[in-house]
Amino acid sequence: MPFNLDDTLALLSRTPPALNALLRDLPESWTQRNEGGTTFNAYDVVGHLIHGELTDWMPRVHRILELGETKAFEPFDRRAQEKESAGKSLPQLLDEFAELRARNLDQLRSLSLQPSDLARRGLHPTLGAVTLSQLLATWAVHDLTHLHQLSRIMAHQYREAVGPWSAFLGVLKCEGHSS
Repeated sequence: MPFNLDDTLALLSRTPPALNALLRDLPESWTQRNEGGTTFNAYDVVGHLIHGELTDWMPRVHRILELGETKAFEPFDRRAQEKESAGKSLPQLLDEFAELRARNLDQLRSLSLQPSDLARRGLHPTLGAVTLSQLLATWAVHDLTHLHQLSRIMAHQYREAVGPWSAFLGVLKCEGHSS
């Protein structure tokens, strides 16, 4: 499927209510447990998404539009939420994410991007040259990745409780991507 900005905006606008519906008011047994080791739990995922709203997506959109490939994006700290979310409740994080996402999507819409803008290039510190449309498509797929991750983390909590049905539950066979 080729990139489509309206389709991307439609998907990005649905992530906050999807997270809210899935996570708000769940017991910590669902939201504070992970898949082992240093993997993310649901609380971490929401904090990570907030950090992306603050430091990744729109700052990189602006960097591409203003500087093109002349200056690389700032590296993204994938574990910044460990410090930034400290002391906040999950409902606070869900509200913060919804507010930031709405603000960022309003800002993105206000740019009235044209096909020539979407073809503009920026410089990723690891990947090299990337287009604005690739960045925006990645934003959408990043959301989907974390929605997938949440279902996997939460299913992991019942991996033994399901007994022999685990043979039919693909989410329990998916390898983790959160470390």
